[in-house]
Amino acid sequence: MTARALMILGTASHVGKSMITAGLGRIFADEGFRVAPFKAQNMSLNSTATPDGREIARAQALQAEACRVAASVEMNPILLKPRSDRGAQVVLLGKVWGQITASDYYAHRVQQLFPTVCRSYQKLASEYEIVLLEGAGSPAEINLRGHDIVNLRMARAAKASCVLVGDIDRGGVFASLLGTLELLEPDERELFKGFLINKFRGDRSLLQPGVEIMERRLGLPCVGVVPYLHDLDLDEEDGVAVEHRRGVRRVWDHLAEDRSARRRLRVGVIALPHMSNFTDFDVLAAEPSVALAFLERAGDIAAADVLILPGTKQTLDDLDWLANNNFFPRIREHCLKNRLILGLCGGFQMLGLRLSDPSGVENNGVPVEHDGLGLLSVRTIFSQEKTTRRIAAELYDPSFARGMWQATSFQGYEIHMGETERTADARPFARLSTTNGVHLLDGAISPSGLVLGTYVHGLFDNDRFRHSFLDWARASLGLAPAEHKVCATTERDARLNRWANHLRGSLQLDLIRNWISPDTIRLKMAT
Repeated sequence: MTARALMILGTASHVGKSMITAGLGRIFADEGFRVAPFKAQNMSLNSTATPDGREIARAQALQAEACRVAASVEMNPILLKPRSDRGAQVVLLGKVWGQITASDYYAHRVQQLFPTVCRSYQKLASEYEIVLLEGAGSPAEINLRGHDIVNLRMARAAKASCVLVGDIDRGGVFASLLGTLELLEPDERELFKGFLINKFRGDRSLLQPGVEIMERRLGLPCVGVVPYLHDLDLDEEDGVAVEHRRGVRRVWDHLAEDRSARRRLRVGVIALPHMSNFTDFDVLAAEPSVALAFLERAGDIAAADVLILPGTKQTLDDLDWLANNNFFPRIREHCLKNRLILGLCGGFQMLGLRLSDPSGVENNGVPVEHDGLGLLSVRTIFSQEKTTRRIAAELYDPSFARGMWQATSFQGYEIHMGETERTADARPFARLSTTNGVHLLDGAISPSGLVLGTYVHGLFDNDRFRHSFLDWARASLGLAPAEHKVCATTERDARLNRWANHLRGSLQLDLIRNWISPDTIRLKMAT
């Protein structure tokens, strides 16, 4: 069977394309369709490992989850991971393909890679009844029109009906919708079947005259106005969302006077310039007993109970940034106060004694070495090969938590370039088991048991493991146990259902079904 295709395009980045795609995926899956997401090219530092150990963007993994199917590399054949304003690592079909500049990529590589993109789409189309395609940015980037492989060229290749999404919350939605279509060529405009307005707040009756004018001006129906939905707490699509995340002033200032044993645990995540996989901390932030903030200034560390060094796409550059912005002494002061420090992936590497990049993997081929923070007795050597795999794990020796860590097993995934060796006095953090039966040791723990490092992303997604971490962290500071805890695994699926129900009440789904394939839909719904 060849899938019927619907493409979700936006007037700009971060207008809600990813979440609209996820919500429609859950709706069609609930109706009994075999449905899959697809994004030809995604630029994001938030990635995850597929079941077969390859790398795709977190947004497409979330969409696959919404569709109730396993994530695969065909859903996101090209992943661009920015290294600088002008360069990125290209991940093709889940494996590192090369390092490129933006000019080289758009001038030469997109034509080379588009056949691979099309083959990925065709594989999905042969296996599913509906494919929901997501665009990137705006289809009206006229300077890139000749090099587009993720928006309208892909829509043509998939013979997809297109819906244009505008975000009214950021303002100027009518101008954005009209301007986007005005910048397209006539044959490109013909691909669009309708538009929708996302993130609406207020009185719908006041908006309606504008909607009717837009329908006349665009010659397209409005398929819906989606009200803003608070506290959805699902993975953000890309690094744009970092700008909207909680800073110290928003989260901690009003907590300064609370010295009770029941107070919230202040978790500080250092906002590294090249921070990756910041979604690792969404479930921590959702815990009622946690006040999580992203720290942009070294002085903010003094107020943190728990300090986290997150993953990063450019470990050595971000280590320089820490050194140049006075973070080193503040991090070490935090350690001397017997407060907890956790390093994840690149953050784990930074906590070590020495980082070596003999092949210049992070430095354009120029070898470089750098001293780490020296809080863990480990040394890291970067390599050309990227480790990407899903794992099951067990704490190596939970005695460091003095019996306060009740649930010692967890699952997650590794995505890193480099291997880390422990010295004789460093205990491992965990025992890992890969999906193909390989067993190995991961991470490190300091002699005090208060500095931890691991390569495993997603470890906090495990409810009982996360709750044990918080119990231990609170007890180590003399705080009372948390009264309320979140069961994120169950609630995540409930949030997807909540979002799908929200869209059901906001969109003209019969119109959308008709655009995809009226005969296929009617036959399926009848049975």
